[in-house]
Amino acid sequence: MSLKFFIDQCVPNSIIQRLRDAGHEALVLIDYIPIESPDIEVIAKAQELNAILVSLNGDFADIVTYPPSAYQGIISIQLRNHPEIIPQLMTRLIDYLSLQDSGEHYRGKLMIVEVFRIRFRE
Repeated sequence: MSLKFFIDQCVPNSIIQRLRDAGHEALVLIDYIPIESPDIEVIAKAQELNAILVSLNGDFADIVTYPPSAYQGIISIQLRNHPEIIPQLMTRLIDYLSLQDSGEHYRGKLMIVEVFRIRFRE
């Protein structure tokens, strides 16, 4: 089963392509709203599209401002200005997505993806 993701403008093309190569639907922000849209519009568009938001923007990992229970799911990718870790990080993410391929699993959760671990906040 494939998942539907709404990809924030800060996410590199290599990440988008890896998600697509794994059979997932990756909807890119620029195709739906202006690139300079505020965060609240970005997450609202993800909700409207019934998609899990994927972002490198640390603001979306703030559970006070964006409580996970209010959203379809948020994936916060933690690169920490090290794009060289993208292949390893994406292998971890794709492996996890293949084990948990139901959108319901991600609903109401913040998934923080790091090279050596994946953490969830609710």
